[in-house]
Amino acid sequence: MPWNQKDYPASFKNLTADVRDKAIEIANALLRDGYEESRAIPIALEQAKKTENSDEERPIYEIKKHDEGWQLKKKDSKKAILSEETKESLMGEAKRYVNKNHGELHIYTEDGSLSDTLYE
Repeated sequence: MPWNQKDYPASFKNLTADVRDKAIEIANALLRDGYEESRAIPIALEQAKKTENSDEERPIYEIKKHDEGWQLKKKDSKKAILSEETKESLMGEAKRYVNKNHGELHIYTEDGSLSDTLYE
């Protein structure tokens, strides 16, 4: 069940608005990736608190087309972190990696234009 600012798990109730919004975003991403609600909620809660209460700048990761398929790379890096033949096969693992590393994910189209930003 996807959550929003008006309908969210009870454990998100006493969070600040910024942390709650981040927890909702992360929990929904985890649900889309196949996590059970009972696992998604505590993971999202912990990650949101770490992310929103941190003063450090978040790393930016990018999914872009390359000669042999699609790659996940840290912004301005030459080395690929993950590589797959299709964007769809790369997305799940890329989302988990970026979430785990408290990053922001920029997803590009084949022509190189930005199509989506996750975990901002």
